[in-house]
Amino acid sequence: MTRRASESAKQDFAAVIMAAGKGTRMKNPNLAKVMYELNGKPMIHYVVDLAYDLHASRVIVIVGHQREIVSAYVRKTHPDVECVLQDQQLGTGHAIQQSESTLKNFEGSVLVLSGDVPLLQRDAMEKLIAHHSGTGAVATILTADIEDPTGYGRIVRNADGSVKKIVEHRDASPEELAIREMNSGIYVFEKDKLFDGLSHIGVHNVQNEYYLTDVFEYFWKHGWRVSAVKAPHVDEIRGVNTVEQLEEARAVLEGRA
Repeated sequence: MTRRASESAKQDFAAVIMAAGKGTRMKNPNLAKVMYELNGKPMIHYVVDLAYDLHASRVIVIVGHQREIVSAYVRKTHPDVECVLQDQQLGTGHAIQQSESTLKNFEGSVLVLSGDVPLLQRDAMEKLIAHHSGTGAVATILTADIEDPTGYGRIVRNADGSVKKIVEHRDASPEELAIREMNSGIYVFEKDKLFDGLSHIGVHNVQNEYYLTDVFEYFWKHGWRVSAVKAPHVDEIRGVNTVEQLEEARAVLEGRA
C-alpha cells in the first residue's frame, strides 16, 4: 500500500509505531514479535496501514530486534515509511525518544501506536485525534472499559473529564481497583511537550527501563491538561504478547470479515 492521501489532504500529525520488541513470550527468538502473521500478513502491516489510512503526514517505525527484516518488510509494502533504530531495548519511553531527531523540524502532534496492537480501526483513531484537537490537551489517551481490568493501569478522571492520574494495579486503592477504564498504551501528544517530558523521565523500576507513561507525571506537575477518550470496542486495543493472544486476535479479524 502506498501513501493514500494527497499533500493537501494530510493532517498535521506524525505516527510513531513501536516495533522493536523481541516478543520473548512468543517462543520464537528468530522472529520479531511484530512479524507474526494474522491472516497472511504480519501484525506490523495492519498498524502501518492504519497510520496511512489516517493520513499521517509522517509514518515512523521504531525497529530493534530483527531490524533488517522488519525494515525491509515495511519499506517494501509502504515505500515512504521511515525506520528509526532502537539499538538497546530500554523501554517505551526510550523507544519514542529515538524518533526525536527525525521529527526535529516537524510541526504537529505525534500519534503513538504499537506494532503488536493490530486490531485498531480507523473510526476509533479518528475519534482519538479529534478529541485531542478539541480539548486543548498536551496528551490524549485511548482507553477502554473492560470487564476484568486486573493488571492494567486505571484511568482516574477529574470532575471535568480530564485525566487526573494513571494508577497501576499494584498501587491502586480499593476504590481505584473498582475502576474499569484502563490505559491502552495508544496516545496522541503535542510534539514539543512529549519530547520535553521524555527528557525529564528517569529509571524508577526493577526493569531499568524508561516508561512512556512517566511523561504524564511531568505534564501534571506543570498543570498541563491530559484528556482521554474510550475506544468503542474493547477488542481493538488488544495487545499480542503470546501465541494464545495471537489466536484470539485472529478470531477477532475473522469475525470482522
